[in-house]
Amino acid sequence: MARKNSRDEEKMNYPAELRRLKEEGPQRLYLLWGPEDYLREQYLAQLKKRCLPEGEDSFSYKRLDGPELDRQELVGAIDAVPFMTERSFVEIRDAELNRLKEPEKYMAVFSDIPEYCTVCLVQSAQFEPDGRLKLIKTLRSVARELKFTQQSQGMLIDWIIRRFAAAGKSVELEAAQRLMFISGDLMSRLIPEIEKIAAFAKGERVTAADVEAVANHIPEAVIFDMTDFISQKKYNTAASVLAELLADKNNEPIPMLAMLGLQMRKLYTARLAIERELGAKFVMEVCSIKHEFIAKKLINSARGFSLGQLRRAVALCAEADYKMKSSSLDGRELLKETVMRIAAGETDAER
Repeated sequence: MARKNSRDEEKMNYPAELRRLKEEGPQRLYLLWGPEDYLREQYLAQLKKRCLPEGEDSFSYKRLDGPELDRQELVGAIDAVPFMTERSFVEIRDAELNRLKEPEKYMAVFSDIPEYCTVCLVQSAQFEPDGRLKLIKTLRSVARELKFTQQSQGMLIDWIIRRFAAAGKSVELEAAQRLMFISGDLMSRLIPEIEKIAAFAKGERVTAADVEAVANHIPEAVIFDMTDFISQKKYNTAASVLAELLADKNNEPIPMLAMLGLQMRKLYTARLAIERELGAKFVMEVCSIKHEFIAKKLINSARGFSLGQLRRAVALCAEADYKMKSSSLDGRELLKETVMRIAAGETDAER
């Protein structure tokens, strides 16, 4: 059976996994999961190509979809002998592995896959295996488990550069970093943004201004920018950002407040790092930040606040959260008041 992959790596080394597939060939059982669904699908395509070099056919390729995995159908698909190819390939999509009934029967099936068959369990980006379950433990002991994580800063920037090059554009480093910051670091989310920016940019080289003009801003990035404007004492700009957030009816106040509270906790950590000379690596580790340039940006923003102001800001967010969830007060007004009090520079000494 396939060797078990380490699940403790923070980031998957995707090129290394492709090399391993090429060198070792297909294994009998795979469990593919994790947030980076673009890489997951790319890997699945390469795996399928290795198993079925002539392409899919009804004899050698079977696909089972949905949360309820029919055991008899699964056994039938696995036992089907390949025709005109060396291997058969069974693709199982979005089976609810954490909730399968009679898991012992599935454990027996997955532990006894024929040499000629490759079974691939493909899970959605939201799936998280419950390591306490016997079925999951069994899968991890017999399957090649690959968690598709966001790529490292360097690898992702290289990929962004290649995507822009394919669209006939070069891109500034600052622009690539800004894109990762405001649109997130999932490749499937970045692809349409890159296409949109490449079509918009007038020159041959994409700038940060091009990115800022047309790329979709995820709410977390908008909250970050708003607090950064506050740290720079640009209160009118911060107020404009808040007004835009509140004007969008899709932005519910409770999730927005949760993002604000998380951002203030990160800024508090960054301020501690500044005062204790701990550096960006400490901030990345404590705040689960994946890219160093974002940690450095956070540290720079934290310089505009005192430790007392940030400690009070965290408390203000917690107080507003309690009020939103336990009273009939208007959530948008509470959020607005919280931001205003943070901007006013309240400290815990003023309570």
